[in-house]
Amino acid sequence: MNFRPRQKDEPEINLIPFIDVLLVILIFLMLTTTYSKFTEMQLTLPVADTQQQRDRPREIIVAVAADGRYAVNRGGVDGKGVEPVARALAEAAKVGGPGSVVIISADATAPHQAVITVMEAARRVGLMQVTFATQSSARAGVGAP
Repeated sequence: MNFRPRQKDEPEINLIPFIDVLLVILIFLMLTTTYSKFTEMQLTLPVADTQQQRDRPREIIVAVAADGRYAVNRGGVDGKGVEPVARALAEAAKVGGPGSVVIISADATAPHQAVITVMEAARRVGLMQVTFATQSSARAGVGAP
């Protein structure tokens, strides 16, 4: 029988795996953290009354129907070619002046060529400012059941 007290080994904590795990967690947190709070800018945008500043006579609104018919400032255009549209745009430009803005309001199912025809007619008449009218998806009912 051995009655001598045995020497107990001192418990050791191996720190290397512990440090490895902490480094992995630190790298994971650094990569997945979003910094949206630091990238946001607080802006105060200017306010304007658009109805008073808008110069309506300088706008030429060209409507393109789904079947390719045209209307310039609510007046129908006879024909579907570039020349009839150019003549109608030239008449409308006399009222608004040479710096008039052409607003193309085309149906979503209108042929692509119909819109290109309006753009070509505007170029021939010398109207270089062309824009497209759209509506928001909420107003159009897109995605609604």
